Amino acid sequence: MSKSLIDIGANLAHESFDDDRADMMQRASDAGVARMIVTGSSDDSNVRAAELAAQAPGVLYSTAGVHPHHASDYTDESDARIRMLVQEPQVVAVGECGLDYFRNFSPREAQLDAFQRQLDIAIDTGLPVFLHQRDAHDDFVELLEPALPKLSRAVAHCFTGEGESLREYVELGLYVGITGWICDERRGQHLHDIVGVIPDDRLLIETDAPYLLPRSIRPRPKTRRNEPMYLPEVLRVVAEARAQSESHVASITTANAERFFALDS
Repeated sequence: MSKSLIDIGANLAHESFDDDRADMMQRASDAGVARMIVTGSSDDSNVRAAELAAQAPGVLYSTAGVHPHHASDYTDESDARIRMLVQEPQVVAVGECGLDYFRNFSPREAQLDAFQRQLDIAIDTGLPVFLHQRDAHDDFVELLEPALPKLSRAVAHCFTGEGESLREYVELGLYVGITGWICDERRGQHLHDIVGVIPDDRLLIETDAPYLLPRSIRPRPKTRRNEPMYLPEVLRVVAEARAQSESHVASITTANAERFFALDS
């Protein structure tokens, strides 16, 4: 199997990695995960993610954006900082941005405003956009659809929705990121049944570490912290659900990630 998997979404700036980040990266490499995109999701994590990526060129890259949970904190300074960070060579996408009506940690108006402003940054810079949507499908599509002709590329990160929304995203031309949610027999079984809807050239895989540890890993890890070394388990389950070989899914997802983030192959 290809030993060059790309984890398109890992929150490696998270404090849970502060004590063993170098070891975690070595474990990822040993597992065949050659490159990782470090997710930026707040003013602080954007700076930290870009710093981490700058320290590991060719291995780590980063995104810069404000997650809907933090939309209330989105200021002109946030906007300016994202615009500054995306000039850096290691920063390869705008986001994580979008809408989250499941938790509503920020008022919906603030979420809609922050999302629109980040779509504008992606349009202005030509960078792809790294999207988050939970329980907000209609508003999400309403804001995103008019922007799509002006956006270079867009990915529905950590897709956990139903078949109807997946088909709509595919029709809109989005790439789709699948996480260890598909490995959860309690709440991810529906993904098994629909992941085959994603065309070969639009499928991406990710861990969303330290969250969403795949429940299908055996033996079960001692800790619930997820990390990029477990990406091959996501790959295995996705391949099984799509009735494709692991080597095929490895090669298409790597090629798709290289194309999406404009990485050197």
